Amino acid sequence: MNPEKVLPKHIAIIMDGNGRWANKRGLTRAQGHKAGVEAVRKIVQYCGDLDIPYLTVYAFSTENFKRPKEEVGALMRLLIEYLTKDLATLKKNSVRLKIIGDLKDFPAPVRLAIEKAVIETSKGSRMVLSIALGYGARAELAAAFKNIHNDMLNNKLTEITEQTISDYLYTSELPDPDLIIRTSGEMRLSNFLLYQGAYSELYFTSVEWPDFDEAQLDLAFEAYSKRVRKFGGL
Repeated sequence: MNPEKVLPKHIAIIMDGNGRWANKRGLTRAQGHKAGVEAVRKIVQYCGDLDIPYLTVYAFSTENFKRPKEEVGALMRLLIEYLTKDLATLKKNSVRLKIIGDLKDFPAPVRLAIEKAVIETSKGSRMVLSIALGYGARAELAAAFKNIHNDMLNNKLTEITEQTISDYLYTSELPDPDLIIRTSGEMRLSNFLLYQGAYSELYFTSVEWPDFDEAQLDLAFEAYSKRVRKFGGL
């Protein structure tokens, strides 16, 4: 990584292409997801090495529950495996785990593994790793508006500003993402960080997620460093 490159403080990634990667190799979709977990490990480590303070990854959307039962089950097992096997490494590297999304439909063993990992990494100060689980931006906004409405009825709020909305989102403790990356060639946000990403730089690559490594992230950083961020101004 060229030290002169301008690095984003908050990177958000739509990790797409595990299934396509597996199909090209005659593997199962579950094997593709497992390879995707290895890519997560590489990127988390690399972002830590570069002192990037915030990394958010889109792991499981609200719509993903519509996938075949076997695939959803495999994803849940992989999530437990990651949270269990990588917990010591996250703690050693001072990474604080944060979950954004609604976990009510997740199996109890998954919720317990998440709770344990969140609690045990709560002292991490080097990086905040946010994993979007049961996440959908429209559902997030609807929940935020409902809570704002209730607080206004109870006289806890007297006005609504843009900051008010931000404060009621799952990401209230996080800065808005500077850079949103999507792998595997699709050019859409797929219901991810719609409010927070209003002024994010977008980077799309045809590389499928299991093949997205440190060199690919450097390419994204190179493109980002050439952007001029005006936030609506001149």
